[in-house]
Amino acid sequence: MVKSDVDKADLRRTLLDRRAALSAEAVREAQEALGRRALDLPELADAGTVAAYVSVGREPGTRALLEALRGRGVRVLLPVLLPDNDLDWGVYRGPERLEKAGRGLLEPDGERLGPSAVTEADVVLLPGLAVDGRGLRLGRGGGSYDRVLARLPRPGAVRVVLLYDEEVVERVPAEAHDQPVDAVVTPGGVRRFR
Repeated sequence: MVKSDVDKADLRRTLLDRRAALSAEAVREAQEALGRRALDLPELADAGTVAAYVSVGREPGTRALLEALRGRGVRVLLPVLLPDNDLDWGVYRGPERLEKAGRGLLEPDGERLGPSAVTEADVVLLPGLAVDGRGLRLGRGGGSYDRVLARLPRPGAVRVVLLYDEEVVERVPAEAHDQPVDAVVTPGGVRRFR
């Protein structure tokens, strides 16, 4: 491993430990606040298609947000993890239409639209563990969302990472392939980059 890989691994471990220490009530309160903040984004108000994800475990909660977007008539795309860690996409049709998948994930049932379907999105809501002042996102290390970000044209979909307040950090270790996001939404607010 090169130094940035070691630094990323250490930072990931620290951030995952912090999340593990959160109470169920803190996670629920953060989900409510995060959902309100995200729904106030002008980009989401005008979006016809949003690529998102189903939060699991202690991730900042997205389930209420997914339902609110669907209630607005937004076409919501959810990822389906492929064997090579790339992401396929399917349409979200409600919580009762989610299926358990590997790694504790929930995926939409129904038709698969292909990895390039994400390019149809007006907004892409991304999971992560941290983001820094440059807009560089630290993920879990599987590379799935690095592929998604590389696939998105610039200008194109607005790229938004959803995090807890303390996960907006001064700096994350970066590599040449890392692509910045446009904004971060936390329970405490919205920060835009550039």
